[in-house]
Amino acid sequence: MARHLTMEDRDRIAELKHRGARQNAIARALKRSPSTICRELKRNGSDGEYLAGQAQQHAENRRRERPILRKMDDPEIKASVCLRLKQYWSPEQIDGRLKRLASGQRVVSARTIYNWINSRDDPRIWRKFLRNRGKRGFRPRRPDRIGALIKDRPRVIEDRSRLGDFEGDTVLGSANSGGLVTLVDRKSRYTIIAKIQSKHADHVYQRIRKRLKKLDPNLRHSVTFDNGTEFTNCKRLRRYPRIELYVADPGRPHQRGTNENTNGLIRQFYPKGTHFRRITHHHVHAVQNRLNNRPRACLDYQTPNEVFLAEPTPENCN
Repeated sequence: MARHLTMEDRDRIAELKHRGARQNAIARALKRSPSTICRELKRNGSDGEYLAGQAQQHAENRRRERPILRKMDDPEIKASVCLRLKQYWSPEQIDGRLKRLASGQRVVSARTIYNWINSRDDPRIWRKFLRNRGKRGFRPRRPDRIGALIKDRPRVIEDRSRLGDFEGDTVLGSANSGGLVTLVDRKSRYTIIAKIQSKHADHVYQRIRKRLKKLDPNLRHSVTFDNGTEFTNCKRLRRYPRIELYVADPGRPHQRGTNENTNGLIRQFYPKGTHFRRITHHHVHAVQNRLNNRPRACLDYQTPNEVFLAEPTPENCN
């Protein structure tokens, strides 16, 4: 399998070129084809010179600027796949048939088809054509972990000794109606609730980012997320607003007990089956205020607002 030249490869090329080695000799030393070395010297060299660090930077810049071409973005391939899915062909059957019929044309693998289906805002539109409805059989590879494991959290988070360490999860409604993303501070139980239209990873990230951005930087140190794929893009929170991210172990909701308990309180207002497209952002904000202005026994009957924001709570809020 072809592989990109590494920084070590480029150091070796620069060293050999400085010694006067020809392209064929460099290729033999690196066990690469002469054409690979020729292209490297032309693309990333400058005025007859070749500097490893500069060449690496040129290559990285070119890779970042290169548009990502996904096969399922090709209208012809997408139309061909969709037509066969509607005829109840499995992705494996589509993969095999297209490869059999291909004559120098681009084909698409079963894995790519499954990943495309699962990346839709509502994957059930296409899963209904699959024999197992996506419940069993092929499982796409889980994306890279967005943060450190929960066991690696520092003691300051475990002990609830500071404000600004949140736990995150979602509360979903009836099919295709969206839901809520919830963040709960471990020490004060201060709760942030934002309405979401879907579990699409970028949408969930944008809603969380917007709410965290409003907080004082001293009140946003970390978030421990559920293991769901809807939080995949939240890894970008490591850049902004510069918080630490942790991920709970799969199938262990008790590791985020504060958030799970709060979601149970939220279900008092939004029972399972709630159609969230009929719920306004204003109503969600009102529920958030109600929870944050309610005294808690674990806080010695202070309210989350009083602990987290050091603000007095109106007596008529409960």
